[in-house]
Amino acid sequence: MAPSPSFRPSAARRLAVNVAATAAPWVFLLAVWYGVKFSGLVESQLLPSPGAVAAQFWLSMTTERLWMDMLLSTQRVFLGLLLGMLVAVPVGFVVGWYKPIRRFVDPLINFFRALPPIALIPLVIVYLGIGEVARVSILFYASFFAAVIVMYEGMGQISPIYIRVARTLGATDLEIFWKVMVPMTVPHMLTAMRVALGVSWATLVASELVAAQSGLGAKIQNAASFFNLDAIYMGIICIGVIALTMDKLLRALSHRLLAWQDRVGT
Repeated sequence: MAPSPSFRPSAARRLAVNVAATAAPWVFLLAVWYGVKFSGLVESQLLPSPGAVAAQFWLSMTTERLWMDMLLSTQRVFLGLLLGMLVAVPVGFVVGWYKPIRRFVDPLINFFRALPPIALIPLVIVYLGIGEVARVSILFYASFFAAVIVMYEGMGQISPIYIRVARTLGATDLEIFWKVMVPMTVPHMLTAMRVALGVSWATLVASELVAAQSGLGAKIQNAASFFNLDAIYMGIICIGVIALTMDKLLRALSHRLLAWQDRVGT
């Protein structure tokens, strides 16, 4: 019986290669983990095995409502990222479009970007209390300063030839902004969102130090108090997996929105 034309052996081989390429780094990581675990380089009680972490994950999912902690942490990161981008995009456009404003604002943005969010926790507690607003505000702070600098630096890399051509054709500054600058800044906007997403997840544990009783960061902190390494590793892996999944979704969105760029380069 002839193979279906929609699924030829070459397509099967490509699928197998893609699956193998996707799985290879994780198989390598597990191999290194097991190798270090059983090599004696680290005391056995200081490094749990992947199996022990997987067992802790199942226990937490079934008896400790880990899924709720994952949902709450994802919600906090999403809100902080959304609010940060809503402010960073217009600020990035203004700073990137007007050079005098950029010269004035650039050192301030770089100053606050360099401050670790965890250092601001005492002030956040004083001014905003210990509720969700305080936690989301720390994530907003981290995502805003990570995104805004990518935005206006990206605008600064756009070739001025496009602006000159538009002016030659009689376009006004407003038309140049909306019809030239905004479309050409979309790639930088998506990059800023990905950078801000990574920074937000990296800041999650710090934000959940603000008297949080739930969330992956709080779970890691509680596990550290009892030296529960299985739960610590589990929490770290959960953060990494969720962050990677969200980044993959953003990358897929970027490829869809920027498909025209791929065609230009062909």
